[in-house]
Amino acid sequence: MKETFFRTMTWLHTWVGLLVCWVLLLVFFAGTVSYYRHEISLWTQPELHKDVFQHYQTEKINEQLVTGQGYLSTHATGAKDWRINLPTERKPYLTYGWQTQPKPDQSYGQFIEHVIKIQDLGVVTDIRDSRGGDFFYRLHFDLHYLPTNIARWIVGFCTMFMLLALISGIVIHKRIFKDFFKFRRSKTSRSWLDAHNISSVLALPYHLMITYTGLITLMVMYMPWGVMTAYDGDVSAFRTEVKPRIEQVEAIGVHDEMVELSTLLAQVTLLWGESPIKQVVITHPYDKNSRVTFYQDTQQTVTDKRVSLVFNGITGKLISKASPSSAVHTTHDTLMSLHTARFSEPVLRAFFFLCGIMGCAMIATGTLLWAVKIRQKQQINIKKGMAASLSLRLVEGLNLTFITGLPLATCSFFYANRILPTDMINRAQWEANSFFIALVLVAILACINRTLTSWRLVLRITSIGLIGIPLLNALTSSSHLINNILTHQWTLVGFDIMCAVIGGALWLTSNTLKNNAIAKVVSHTNKKMSNTLIADLSPSDR
Repeated sequence: MKETFFRTMTWLHTWVGLLVCWVLLLVFFAGTVSYYRHEISLWTQPELHKDVFQHYQTEKINEQLVTGQGYLSTHATGAKDWRINLPTERKPYLTYGWQTQPKPDQSYGQFIEHVIKIQDLGVVTDIRDSRGGDFFYRLHFDLHYLPTNIARWIVGFCTMFMLLALISGIVIHKRIFKDFFKFRRSKTSRSWLDAHNISSVLALPYHLMITYTGLITLMVMYMPWGVMTAYDGDVSAFRTEVKPRIEQVEAIGVHDEMVELSTLLAQVTLLWGESPIKQVVITHPYDKNSRVTFYQDTQQTVTDKRVSLVFNGITGKLISKASPSSAVHTTHDTLMSLHTARFSEPVLRAFFFLCGIMGCAMIATGTLLWAVKIRQKQQINIKKGMAASLSLRLVEGLNLTFITGLPLATCSFFYANRILPTDMINRAQWEANSFFIALVLVAILACINRTLTSWRLVLRITSIGLIGIPLLNALTSSSHLINNILTHQWTLVGFDIMCAVIGGALWLTSNTLKNNAIAKVVSHTNKKMSNTLIADLSPSDR
């Protein structure tokens, strides 16, 4: 404990933020990118950029189900299940897929998906292996290379530190509203403090919400004792109430003719009205115990719940429908939806994305502020020829690695997606490897040189790469920016433009670093000249 409560909170805010800030920056960055998870996945599959995009149309559902059932009957005999995925806002294409029978030592078989063309009902089957936006989604809580449980414990530990940093930051911020409107340029540590305050306060409700709901998503893993007490140690009962699942049935091996899927639409419409259908799953096709499940598209609702109707696959009789949610399920479901923002419209999703960027800025400016202050304290020793402390060099190196390295690594991921051979073994994994290879290269640079020159170099390489994304897409896919605008493929247009805009912003940032560096040199030179002139003056002239 320090002398006063304020000093104690200041000490707590500094250290709980600094100790885990680089992991938090990785998590915040990947989570922010994940708001456009499906859009990134679509861009990383250029085979789908022509003749497949379509909107959900109620009048075409009957035809799509008839065609899909016929296609799967021909191409997926003996499959464990069939899946007809109808077009949605963020996945604007129709697919027919199936799961093969799993081997004795497997829980799941192989998932195969064919995308349907809109003109001649042809199919696109040769799609490159890529994790797309799912890579960033999983990265922000599984950390990719680490075992899942260990990674989630690390993320949970860092998230708790983040929550402590936010609360202590509110406590020590005496002039939270006054400082919000204040930004002092070219004031070294004061400028970084103002930037930290603005990025923290402007999106403070978002920071608190995303941190708290992030902990809630894995609360049973971190603190199981409440559930163990309330459910008498039966964790599976709690999970069933939080995430109720459709009862699974086994095939009995007796062949029978299936019901026509189109004949079930009348019952679905009667129960759901005009609500769109997202997916139709046929379990154990042509088996006496077959089931047909319709899933509702709930993208515009603050929920992650899967609303379903289950029919007998042979007789067409309704077996079950979604029951009212329990209080536990509703609460958990709402918090999960707030964290993922899957319900958001394009404008609201962009708002979440901007808040996520401000979260990254808050973390980055906080650790930069610490480094600037410590360097100022050690300036006298450094001028005497003594090396900066190990802690300062470590923090400055990690700052360079993560603050400039994460955008470069993301850019590398996009380029690897288009440059790596489509038939390459473990191609999706090598896309992910390219992300971390770029990060390691920046880390090596940080070990050699941590000056503004290195910052400008990495930012400008990233900037050029991102600005070149529209050209990369034009050279490696069947469409380009102008063509996508003319054909109203706004997802691809938005991706190209956003990359170019972010690239331009990074270039301006690199120029700002250059200008600030020049300003510091000029200021330092002027100060030395002024001191020399004063020293040369006689006492009477001073």
